[in-house]
Amino acid sequence: MTIQSENSWRPRPVTNRQITYATVLAFLAWAFAVYDFILFGILLPEIGKDQGLDSAEQATLVTWMSIGAVVLGLLAGPVVDKFGRKAGVAVTTAGAGVASALTALAGVVPAWGLVAIRSLSGLGLSEQGVNGAYLSELYGASDDPRIKKRQGFIYSLVQGGWPVGAILAAALTAVMLPIIGWAGCFLFAAVPSLVIALLARKLRESPQFEAVRKLRQLQSLGARREAEQLAVTLGVEESETRSTLADIFRGSGLRTTLSLGLGHILNYFPVQVFSVLGTTVLINVHHVSFTNSLVILLMSNVIAYLGYLTHGFLGDRFGRRNVIAAGWVTGGLVFTAMIYGPSNFWTVVALYSIGTFFLIGPYSCVLFFVGESYETRIRGRGAAFVAAVGPIGAILSSALAATLLSNHGTWATAAFLFGAVPCTLSGLAVLFSRKRQSVAAPVRAGRHARKTEPAI
Repeated sequence: MTIQSENSWRPRPVTNRQITYATVLAFLAWAFAVYDFILFGILLPEIGKDQGLDSAEQATLVTWMSIGAVVLGLLAGPVVDKFGRKAGVAVTTAGAGVASALTALAGVVPAWGLVAIRSLSGLGLSEQGVNGAYLSELYGASDDPRIKKRQGFIYSLVQGGWPVGAILAAALTAVMLPIIGWAGCFLFAAVPSLVIALLARKLRESPQFEAVRKLRQLQSLGARREAEQLAVTLGVEESETRSTLADIFRGSGLRTTLSLGLGHILNYFPVQVFSVLGTTVLINVHHVSFTNSLVILLMSNVIAYLGYLTHGFLGDRFGRRNVIAAGWVTGGLVFTAMIYGPSNFWTVVALYSIGTFFLIGPYSCVLFFVGESYETRIRGRGAAFVAAVGPIGAILSSALAATLLSNHGTWATAAFLFGAVPCTLSGLAVLFSRKRQSVAAPVRAGRHARKTEPAI
C-alpha cells in the first residue's frame, strides 16, 4: 500500500438501512437475553424440586450464579474492543442462547455445574452494555439530522427490550410449561438468541472501530509514519489504539468508571428490592394479596416501558447525565413515600408505579450515556464493566436485607435502607460524571480535525 492510498482511506458512510437493521437486531438480542434471565427466575422452584434443593439452598445457588455472571460479563469488553462491536453483539447474544440450552440439563448436572452454566448468562446481561457502545458509535456516525437529534429516544426503544423480554418469559412459560416441561422451555428460549447471533454477521461495523482497526493494521506492519498521517486525517488518536481493562481506570476514564460504576451498583439495590423482590415487599409492607401484587408488577412493566421512552426523549433535550440523576433521586423519594405511606390499594399502586417509572426509565439513558463517555479504544471495556458490576448491588442488597430481617428488622426498614436510600444515592453518584458527551464520527473528520473535549 502507498502512503497516498492510506491517506485517502475512509470508513464507508453509514446508511439509514444499516442503522435500522442494527437497532432492530439489538432490541431483539436484549429482549431475548432478558427472556433467559427472567425465565430462570420463574422456573427456579421447578429446578429446585428436581435437584432436591430447599429455598435456602436455591438462594445460595443464585448468589454464586450472580457472582459468576459478573465475572463472565466482564469478558464482553475485551471482545468488543479487540474484535469489534459486531463480534460483541454475536458473542453476548450467543452466550444467552447457550446458557438457556445448557440449563435444560439442570436436572442431571450437579449444583456446581449449574452455577457454571448460569454464569454464562452474564454474557447475555452484558449485551446491554455492548448495545450502548455499538449504537452510540453508529448513531454518532450518521449523517441524518433526525437520527442525530433523537438518538437517545431511538436507543430507549432498544433498552425497552427488558419489559418485553420479561412479559414474554412469563406469558410463554405459562403456556408451554404444562406441555414441554421446564427443560423444554429453556431449549425453546435458546433458539431465538442463537438465530440472532448468526444474524449479527450482517451488522455494519461502527466506523469508529473500523478506523481504530485500520490504524492497528498499519502499526502491526511497522508503517508508523503512514499510521500517524492517517490518524491526523481521520481525527483519531493514533498513539492509543490498543487498550487493557486498566485503561478505564486512567485519565478521563477514571472519573467515568468510578461515577457510573458506583451509580450502577447502587441502583441495583432498588432494582433487586423493588423489581425482583417486588411481590415480597408489597405483601409484607402493605399486606397486598399475592394476586394483587402480581397485577401491580404487570402494570409496572408497562409503566417501565413508558419510562424508557420518556427518559430517552428527555435525555436528548436536557442531557442524559442530568435526566438519569433526576430520575433516580426522584425514584428514591417516591419509594420512600410508598413504604411509609398509607396501605390503601390505589395509593400503593400509584406510588409503586411512579417509583418504577423513575427507577427503570433512566436505563434508556444509562447504557447509551456510558457508551458516549469513553474513548473509542476503551468504549467496549468501559461499557461492559459498568454493565457487569451492577449485579454486585443486587447481591449486597439481598445479603443486607436478609441480615436485617434475621435480626428482627422489618421489610419496611429493609426496603428503605437497601432500596430507597441507594436509589437516591445512585442519582447523586451519576452527577460526578462528565456532563455532556458525544461520539466523534471519523467519516466526517477533516485532515486537520481536532478532538473536542466534552463539557464538564
